[in-house]
Parts: sequence; C-alpha cells; structure tokens
Amino acid sequence: MREVMAALAPHTGRAHIIGITGSPGVGKSTSTNALVTVLRKQGKRVGVLAVDPSSPFSGGALLGDRVRMQDHALDPEVYIRSLASRGHLGGLSSATPQAMRVLDAAGCDVVLVETVGVGQSEVEIVGMADTTIVLLAPGMGDGIQAAKAGILEIGDLFVVNKADRDGADATVRDIRHMISLGDRTQPHLWRPPVLKTMADRMHGVEEVVEGIEKHLAWMTEHGELERRRRARAADEIEAIVLGDLRARMGDLRDGHSIDDLAASVVAGETDPYRASDEVLTALDGTAGSA
Repeated sequence: MREVMAALAPHTGRAHIIGITGSPGVGKSTSTNALVTVLRKQGKRVGVLAVDPSSPFSGGALLGDRVRMQDHALDPEVYIRSLASRGHLGGLSSATPQAMRVLDAAGCDVVLVETVGVGQSEVEIVGMADTTIVLLAPGMGDGIQAAKAGILEIGDLFVVNKADRDGADATVRDIRHMISLGDRTQPHLWRPPVLKTMADRMHGVEEVVEGIEKHLAWMTEHGELERRRRARAADEIEAIVLGDLRARMGDLRDGHSIDDLAASVVAGETDPYRASDEVLTALDGTAGSA
C-alpha cells in the first residue's frame, strides 16, 4: 500500500471531490446517477465511490448501489466502485481516502462519494470532500430535526429531492430559515443554496451541477479549496499514525505488558495515567529500535 500511494502522489490533486450524504430513502443513489449523467454531458471523466453499510450481525454488505447506476455501467469514462463500511463509523469506509486518491490519479475530473444513510452523527464526509451535498426529502423531518442531525454545519449545497411530494416547499423554507440563523449570511462566507430536484426524472439536476461549479469557483477564489485539502491530508496523516500506534500497542499486548499494567491498575498498585506513561515509554523504545 505504501509503495502504491507513493507512486500515485505526483498524479493527485486534480479531481473535484464531491460528497453526497443524507438519510436513508432520500434518493442518494438515484441523485448520484443523475449527476453522473449531467457531468458526462460536459465531457468529464467521473469516478463514483458508493459506501454501503455492513451488517452488524453477518458482517456482509449488499453493495447494491451500483444496481441503480446501470445507465453508466458500460461507459469507459465512468468508474463505479462499491465499498463496504466494515463497521467504520461516520458514514464512510476506512478505505475511502485511498480509493479517492486512486481515482484522482487515474484522471477522473470529478469523484462522487456517496455515504451510507446517515443519522445524527455520521458526518465524516465533510472532512473528505471539497464540496458536500446534503440530500433531504419531504416528510423526513422538520428544520429542527435537520439541525439535530448536524447537517446544517456540513452542507455546501442542500438538495430537496422528490420535490413533487407534498411538503417540499415547506422543507426548503425550513432549511433556508435554519441557515439564516447562522453566521453564513455574512458577505464573505459561502451561502449554501437550497435546491429542489426530482432526480428520477432529471428535473433540477443541472441546477445542482451549476451550484457545485459555483462553490468550486468560490473556494478557489477565497483559498478555501487549499485549506480543505490541507485539513484532509492532515486528518489522513493522523489516522495513519494512530493506526501504526494501535499496531504497536497490539504487539505490546501480545507481550502482556498492557495486561500486566491493567492488572496493576485494578490492584491499586498504579493509576491509569502512570500506566499510560509506561506504555508511551515502551513505544518510544520500539520506535528507536526500528
């Protein structure tokens, strides 16, 4: 993996990463399929990463999002890959950053990342994407519910799909009202548009792509794109470091040192903080010997 990522590094940084998130049933896969259609009309090469939830019981995943994207299955300029969450929290898979980098290096102009159906905490996509689209649908809750879910903080565009249903205008009104209560009304900040679509009929999808392009232009002008990508790289570096530390701690556990320290804490012979200091000292020793 390290050798592959090193080889890909000089060829990355060109793709526009677009995250698509929302509750189950709002039409994420259908909307992703519709966005691919419009992007392909513009001549862009598109990669799609669709994250499906893994069963907490069997550990398996249906990986069924590609079934809804059959329109592009034979298009050589579209690559669709399903990823299982494998228990990873946040609505994504732990392999998502590496998969994004591969598609970027492969020459994709746009990479669409579709999360699993999110609830009230799975908002990790905001740290992965340049632009985050939050999908909603009428009847999925009022503006207060949206605020509870944390989506008002992560959305760069809000899209009310299934706009032919009753309550679509009320949903748009609620979201706009909640956005107006925040600090995004200031002139120098991005004001997220709230758009309506019927993705299964391709209604309003071109307006969403226009909103995406406007957001990209705004980020480029204000230096936000560079800031987000640096933050994303920093998060990935931190995740790799923590992964390596967990692996080393696993080696220590195999040597019984952590278990021995845990027994000492239970016996009252030491405290967790002093025990953790001993673990860190041992880790420093393994790093020095490496």
